[in-house]
Amino acid sequence: MYFEQKGIRIADTSDAKKEKIDREKAWELIVSRQTVHIGKGKKVLCFEPDALHREEILIAAMGRSGNLRAPAVMTKDALFIGYNELIYGAL
Repeated sequence: MYFEQKGIRIADTSDAKKEKIDREKAWELIVSRQTVHIGKGKKVLCFEPDALHREEILIAAMGRSGNLRAPAVMTKDALFIGYNELIYGAL
């Protein structure tokens, strides 16, 4: 697993298929961190969450099913959403 190879300790996990995170709960997670990095294909979108950019951030962060895109990784200051090699290289 990527995190084990990089020596990154995982404090908590959840199964995105079993624990749904809707828009409101996703926004609570997003604004709890100083920055959010969202991987969309080869692109990475970076935001400092604020109410002005709420819809733009949520559109990028939410999947077609209406749930927060997976994987989502929280660090002390940032939230990383979606898979992208650049994002995981920053961890």
